[in-house]
Amino acid sequence: MSGFWQDRPVLVTGATGLVGSWLTRRLLDAGADVVCLVRDWVPQSELVRAGTLDRVKVVRGDICHRDVVERAIGEYETGTVIHLAAQTIVGIANRNPISTFESNIQGTWNLLEACRRAPLVKSIVIASSDKAYGDQEKLPYSEDAPLQGQHPYDVSKSCADLISQAYAKTYGLPVAVTRCGNFYGGGDLNWNRIVPGTIRSILRGERPVIRSDGHFIRDYFYVEDGAAAYMLLAELLHGQPELRGMAFNFSNEIQVTALDLVYRILRAMGSPLEPDVRNEAVNEIRHQYLTAERAKRMLNWSPLFTLEQGLERTIAWYREFLRGAA
Repeated sequence: MSGFWQDRPVLVTGATGLVGSWLTRRLLDAGADVVCLVRDWVPQSELVRAGTLDRVKVVRGDICHRDVVERAIGEYETGTVIHLAAQTIVGIANRNPISTFESNIQGTWNLLEACRRAPLVKSIVIASSDKAYGDQEKLPYSEDAPLQGQHPYDVSKSCADLISQAYAKTYGLPVAVTRCGNFYGGGDLNWNRIVPGTIRSILRGERPVIRSDGHFIRDYFYVEDGAAAYMLLAELLHGQPELRGMAFNFSNEIQVTALDLVYRILRAMGSPLEPDVRNEAVNEIRHQYLTAERAKRMLNWSPLFTLEQGLERTIAWYREFLRGAA
């Protein structure tokens, strides 16, 4: 890590989430002065469990309340903002579209408007998603593909992504957007997601559940790689104004079906169990994966972990976590 982060005030929204917890830890390790905007108290969060929350400044509030965001940026003089706060579960978005739109769209414009009013802010990274692309005929997805979400979660990410680009183009705001695949890693407590759900089932001696038909293809991205990528982009934004308004895919650039992923986890854990394929998924895109050529070329970025290495570290985390919970 460079000396860039030493004593640098940084605001992280969504810090109790999967990526936020690991990002906050990494920022602290680099010497940053971290401020976290936290809505809910989640004691099982890796941010709380690892003691990271005790090492940061905490602002309690909702990203949908712009006065809270403006206060966090203004009072703590944050020059770097990394925006992760969002409703991230497709199933919840289908059941609760309004709250998803409020968190993911309104929350983003609140943050950007607060930054526009804050002269000290020099770098803003907005976490979008590969879901912002919607369903595309041309694969892999490149950053030039249109943003055409059709279902509540996808639409919320498309909108937030476009709004971020609008603030960069119209107001010259130092914003860049990240689009990553499906994050996995220790600390994900959404057990309906395939990686934590599969690991927990295996540890309990139960067949792991696959909600789809098992052949949906996704781009799985390890959480510590995501944290490192966000920090790299935030740092480069400070000195490279040509990055403003740009979007970057981050990916291991491999195609993995749900069945393949589950069998990889079963083998890594030495389990003879067979998956329970339920074919219940609705409003989900069947085939997605990304090219990270732009990030490699313009940011000199490359992933730190292979899928096998990421799964190994993730399995170890859940073994310890569930042993402690028991």
